[in-house]
Amino acid sequence: MTNHMETAHALRGRTDVHFNCCQSVLAAYSDLTGLSQQASFDMGGGFGAGAQTGELCGAITGAILTLGMLTPVDPQDPVGSKRRTGALAKEFQKRFQEKFGDLRCKPLLKAGIQATDATPVARDMALTNRCDVLIITAMEIVEEMRGENA
Repeated sequence: MTNHMETAHALRGRTDVHFNCCQSVLAAYSDLTGLSQQASFDMGGGFGAGAQTGELCGAITGAILTLGMLTPVDPQDPVGSKRRTGALAKEFQKRFQEKFGDLRCKPLLKAGIQATDATPVARDMALTNRCDVLIITAMEIVEEMRGENA
């Protein structure tokens, strides 16, 4: 497990503030994205519960925002940059959907997801909260993709 995953899990589990999945993922990577944790919380605030519509899972949104921040736009090639980041977003979503069968928050919450359905770190952490499983699995995919694109 990476320090980023530990941070996300700690943020999500705080009892004084309930950070949503997007906020937890994005803020955990603040050391890499250059965003402050506060900016991450602000930016991700509206993406909880599938942007309040039950649609795209906030863990996915946070991961895609993170991948975007890690692949900044090249002013000399903005179209190529957009394509590169778009390809990362598509690949991320493909891998996430392979794990859980959906990308939408509402169906994922109804699916009874457990750590055994996820990636190794989520299983090793013996997570019991479905959103925690989704967050840590999303972050594992981000880590895999970072390693592939390093």
